[in-house]
Amino acid sequence: MSALFERLKLLFDEGHGVELPSLRNDGQFAPAEIRPAAVLVAVTEREEPGVILTHRPDSMRAHAGQVAFPGGKLDPGEDAVEAALREAYEELAINPSDVRVIGASDRFITGTGYDVTPVLGLVPADLPIVPNPHEVDSWFEVPLAFLLDPANHAHKEREWFGRMRPYIEIDWQGHVIWGITAAIVANLSQRLAWPGRD
Repeated sequence: MSALFERLKLLFDEGHGVELPSLRNDGQFAPAEIRPAAVLVAVTEREEPGVILTHRPDSMRAHAGQVAFPGGKLDPGEDAVEAALREAYEELAINPSDVRVIGASDRFITGTGYDVTPVLGLVPADLPIVPNPHEVDSWFEVPLAFLLDPANHAHKEREWFGRMRPYIEIDWQGHVIWGITAAIVANLSQRLAWPGRD
């Protein structure tokens, strides 16, 4: 077990041991039918850890061009961890055996009707990632400390189905992270007191 894994696991367990009433959630915008989904928050094991994110292809019906964690809907019989690992393999060829799972974090209900469980895991640095062109246009790695730093989370609002909806936007080297992905990051930021993030 690596020092980084132990450090992340400790912070994860401590952070999830307290009640946080201010976590972000779009459940109030969701339809009646909610479908379970999961994403993998893959942290790279290096001196300055990063997080792997993808750009969705512009041709996709939903969330075209957006930055996202690898992930998707649960298949029948799957739990969130299994789904997150399967999706990361299907989208980026990250072998499940290369992921050391730290834990499942706070579920985020989306306005489009998904109940998304973020799964935090540690992966080796410089994995041979192979994007699936049907699901991933490109991928990049953003420093974990930058991602979790609330100072980098711009608070914005936009109209959505006739209501003003607050959201977070994170800009890293021209990669604009917003929507569900940024909301999950903001929640993780509250849970993980990662050094250097504030």
